[in-house]
Amino acid sequence: MTSGFSLDDLFAELRRRKWTLYLFGRPDAPDLYAATCRWPTCTDVLIIRDERRATAYRTPSFPGTDVFRPSVVSWQYGAEPLWTLRAVLTIGAPGQADAPFQVLAPAPDSRVPHEMGRPVLVRPTGLVQDTAPKTTR
Repeated sequence: MTSGFSLDDLFAELRRRKWTLYLFGRPDAPDLYAATCRWPTCTDVLIIRDERRATAYRTPSFPGTDVFRPSVVSWQYGAEPLWTLRAVLTIGAPGQADAPFQVLAPAPDSRVPHEMGRPVLVRPTGLVQDTAPKTTR
């Protein structure tokens, strides 16, 4: 991805890749946004706390695992949302040579606080229809 991508472009890429969106807090004024991309053995997670802070990580996903409160991660990144979104969209898929495979303790921002409970809205973004006109070659 080049540096010319906007936050909107990157969110469109999340939808294209069929990430699932979660909202924590009141539906009309969420406390934070999260998104996940589930792989067979792990999950990529993005947490956007506000316009200045976001965190992304890859965590193993076993049955019963809460991916929003990981005990270990294999990759993590935190910065403003644009850079964090760019980072999570560029890590290698599990099993690829450039995929992260470390075992790291998650940073404090790699967790959704327990007091936030479960998400109030879950929306599979892959079900959103693309209304942009199709071009043919």
